[in-house]
Parts: sequence; C-alpha cells; structure tokens
Amino acid sequence: MSELRIALLQIAAAGYDRVANLETGLAACRRAAELGADIALFPEMWSIGYAFERDDLERWRAQAVRRDGEFVGRFARLAEDLRLAIAVTYLERGPSGPRNTLTLFDSRGREALTYAKVHTCAFDRPEVALATGDAFAVADLDTAAGPVRLGAMICFDREFPEAARILALQDAELILVPNACEMEMNRLGQLRARAFENMCAVALANYPAPQSNGHSALFDPMAFTSDGVSRDTCVFEAGEEAGVFVAPLDLGALREWRRTEVWGGAFRRPDLYGRLTDSPR
Repeated sequence: MSELRIALLQIAAAGYDRVANLETGLAACRRAAELGADIALFPEMWSIGYAFERDDLERWRAQAVRRDGEFVGRFARLAEDLRLAIAVTYLERGPSGPRNTLTLFDSRGREALTYAKVHTCAFDRPEVALATGDAFAVADLDTAAGPVRLGAMICFDREFPEAARILALQDAELILVPNACEMEMNRLGQLRARAFENMCAVALANYPAPQSNGHSALFDPMAFTSDGVSRDTCVFEAGEEAGVFVAPLDLGALREWRRTEVWGGAFRRPDLYGRLTDSPR
C-alpha cells in the first residue's frame, strides 16, 4: 500500500468544557478509524477549543493540562485501541508557562512527536502569555502504508517559510498543521506554496463555522503530471461545515516526485542565506 489516509477533524469545540471536548474528540477519532484513516489530526488547542476570556487570564492559565495527564492520555490509549495515529492538540501546562502543543501518538499509543508552537501570536489574545517552542522536530511514524516522516507546525507558524523549510531539511514528507483562524484564499495559498517549494505534503485541520470557517485541506507538491501538464496540488479541501474528512495521500507518487524533480533542497545556496538568521534591527 502506498496511500496514506489522513483524517482532518473539522469539529466544533465546547470552549473550556474539557469533558465535552474530550468526548467529542474521542468520538471523532472513532469515526476516523471507521472511515479507514491512518492518522487523525485535530484543530489547534483542542482541549479548550482555542477559547480565551480576555478579562480572566488566570482562569485561562488554569485550563492547561499536563502532557502525561488524563486528557492527553485518553488519546494515547484510544490510538492503541483503534490502531490509529492521533495528533491531539492542547494547552499544555509547563514550568515556564502554558504552551500551545501537539502530541502525535502512533498506532500503538506511543508518543512519536511533541511540538510546541514556535511563532506564538504575541500580538493577540492571551497567546502573549504562552511559552514558545524551541525546535521544529520530525519523527518516523509507522503506518499501514509503511513508515512516514512527519513534522508539525501550528497555525501562525504557517506564515513563516523558514518553519516548513527546516522540517523539509530534516526530510519531512508530511507536515501536520492544526489551525484556528479563517482559511481564506491567501492562507490556503501559503499551504500550497509550502508544499510545492519543499516537496512535501501539508495537511491542515481547522475549526468549522462559525468558530472559524473550516476549509481543512491537504496539499501535495506534485505540480505537474508525468507528461508535463500543470495540475492542482490541492488533494482535498473541506467546506465550512463540521465533519471528519479523510483525505488520501499517494506516498508512492510523492516519493517519486521528490526523487526526480528539482525543487526542495537540490539547488539551495545556504552559503548566501546568512541574513535569514540575523536578528531584526
């Protein structure tokens, strides 16, 4: 098998009601398994539905959960029960403050990857109080389609081409992107570009309307057919409504594209890119 099936969980959350969010999330994962998915991806900060009360920062901080706690642990156990990889998102409690975090469990319920949002939205909402992540990591995930090399970005990370490029330089074949904002044509265009320029697939899960506007999507990098005709690299795009949407990714075709085409890292000139790591003045 070379087809990887990615469930984009475009589902509505219940704000700070973690019990309701837990049950809704577990049910969505079960539905993803019924639909034959290999991986289930949540929208951003699912544990609290990316909800904020601007006038009660302490109550917001109190919603943070431990990575080894019951909320996250329930998804680890379900991943093992369903034989389904689950990328769950949550407000994580940590020694330096809450973090906006994704943890990916493999189909045996083992932690494969944990990533905390690097580019926090310090200009908006209590994200200014978040501790930021400090690395872009990748992991090899065993799936029914064979091992797949994965990385993750979260929402605003998408705005920075360096984030996807660092993951690509670590040979990521698929980047998971939990999201919690309006996905209009320009933001969707960013995903298309990140996939094409890095020769990897990009999968995004967003909240449905009215919290956000849906449009969860999967893009691959294969811009041309074998006979040179331009093709649409959007493999799947949802509408605004809630649902569990399973999008197929042809890993065999993706790997052949990466092997034979010129994009990605083949002709990079890192000796000329020093300004990219300079601190802004």
